[in-house]
Amino acid sequence: MKEEVKILAIESSCDETAAAVVVNGRDVRSNIISSQIDLHTIYGGVVPEIASRKHVENINYVIQEALDTAHMTLDDLDAVAVTYGPGLVGALLVGVAEAKAISYGKNLPLIGVHHIEGHISANYIENKDLEPPYICLVVSGGHSHLVKVSDYGEYEVLGRTRDDAAGEAFDKVARAIGLGYPGGPKIDKVSKMGNPHAISFPRANIADHPYDFSFSGLKSAVLNYLNQCEMKGESYNQADVAASFQQAVVDVLTEHARMAVEETGMKKLAIAGGVASNSALRQAMKDMCEKNHIDFYYPSPILCTDNAAMIGAAAYYEFLKGVRHGLDLNAIPNLKLGER
Repeated sequence: MKEEVKILAIESSCDETAAAVVVNGRDVRSNIISSQIDLHTIYGGVVPEIASRKHVENINYVIQEALDTAHMTLDDLDAVAVTYGPGLVGALLVGVAEAKAISYGKNLPLIGVHHIEGHISANYIENKDLEPPYICLVVSGGHSHLVKVSDYGEYEVLGRTRDDAAGEAFDKVARAIGLGYPGGPKIDKVSKMGNPHAISFPRANIADHPYDFSFSGLKSAVLNYLNQCEMKGESYNQADVAASFQQAVVDVLTEHARMAVEETGMKKLAIAGGVASNSALRQAMKDMCEKNHIDFYYPSPILCTDNAAMIGAAAYYEFLKGVRHGLDLNAIPNLKLGER
């Protein structure tokens, strides 16, 4: 095995066009992200067709910037990695097609990476001492997963959302109270000025699957509260609604993570995904882990959002195991964690 394994990673599963050069899974030489947030904000959410077109326009420039920043060319690489699911199928296809072209043109090994595996692996970049096994809570706009990481690339999904993902609920509630898109950062900011105990919103628990999540009832409770205020001609405090909603989400996520760590006997907990950058969730997780003597790991906010460095981190451990994909690699929008 070479002393240094240099991987070009590509991520285009939603509305960020990203490329990175990662060495040995934890040494990020470049991490370039072209965001489309401004384009989609006027629509209140991601428009898949627009996202796909912008990926086509941006991807070559983003890859070239990643290589230039890393002071490398395609000839310096040992492999090319790409997210092939889950995500928006059109957006995924842009990245997969690009990675296959580079793989074919430069005769490089091709490694398809699961998007959620990438989020989990983001923790390895800044936490050099983190190694499996551990529990990871993955919370983003499209996913809420509680995962047992047994080894690199070996996952057991303990719980998942039954309906709305946590990030999806943030976006919908933010829109309802007039904050707009993207909802997560805006609710996080406004909540700092509100009382998280001002309004009693529900915390859903699923009796037969205690690790699963459900946020649609919470979202509906917020909408009902707003409708009742309107019907009665009463005003509401935007910051209090945001803070109370956020606290309900944080309480559920934190308690599920605590249960998983306790019942599996793990002493390490990591969080990942866009919602993992939420300040209230981070603080609640830190407090819970300190109280229960659990080692807590989390990525910087830039590594919580969709990025290619996390894909390169995950790809390295797949590379070491000999995982290779052919030029028939396709985008799989509903790819389940652990599937190949």
